[in-house]
Amino acid sequence: MADRETFVLGAVAYDPKVVTIWEGFKTYFARHGLPFDFVLYSNYERQVEEHLAGRLHAAWNSPLAWIRAVRMARATGKEVEAIAMRDSDQDLTSVIITRAASRIQTLADLKNKIVAVGALDSPQATMLPLHHLRLNDLTPEVDFAVQYNDLLGGKHGDHIGGEREAARALMNGKADAACIIDANHLFFVKEGTLPAGATRILAQTAPFDHCNFTVVKGASEDLIARFRELLLAMTYEDAEVRPLLDLEGLKAWREGRIEGYRALEAAIDEMKFYDEDGKILNPNYRY
Repeated sequence: MADRETFVLGAVAYDPKVVTIWEGFKTYFARHGLPFDFVLYSNYERQVEEHLAGRLHAAWNSPLAWIRAVRMARATGKEVEAIAMRDSDQDLTSVIITRAASRIQTLADLKNKIVAVGALDSPQATMLPLHHLRLNDLTPEVDFAVQYNDLLGGKHGDHIGGEREAARALMNGKADAACIIDANHLFFVKEGTLPAGATRILAQTAPFDHCNFTVVKGASEDLIARFRELLLAMTYEDAEVRPLLDLEGLKAWREGRIEGYRALEAAIDEMKFYDEDGKILNPNYRY
């Protein structure tokens, strides 16, 4: 078991800034009387496994990792809880875009075309957009070809590299449409990957939620309660905390919620990515 005197968090090192973020949070929690440490993993799959093995008090999980944690916990008679998330994790959408000059006007026009997506394990740039297309009577690899941009497996698309490659494939004519999270559509225009006015949105997914702090119910309750209390007390007006919140992309921490993961649950089952016990089924997944 993790040391009950020190709160231990697991996080995935999808970017070098992750070290800066959690070192800063370590200082914040220590200043408020909570000994805090963190363990960085190269992928979410191992993080989930280590958490449920009792080596962490909490895990900063992607939405895909959350669902695996739910399934693995349930298979062993445990239950996990999402105790907090960022304001920026709530009510997100992904978009399916095409070139502005394309003759493609509706999703039905994607039949026999090529759709570029992000990494195989990306909820926002692969799983949820493909689920949206299925809901609109378009079956991947039957009605249209899927072009995966499978970069940095195991990080669940957090690094956005696969999305950027999908956008580039659209622009250079190697794909007829691309799937990216809505915020990155704007960001890629700002950085120049997508020229201003060069793309058009064909469809937008239903809103979904992203990352959360996951804990195992009934484990180290007092320590977890103190962590959550201090986390939710962080304020953007605090000049010492603000740079950390900016790096982590939020203005405020919110109560955890799980309703925003239902579409992803369906997408996982459609893709046969995990089974009901959280076992990885996809033979092409490398992490």
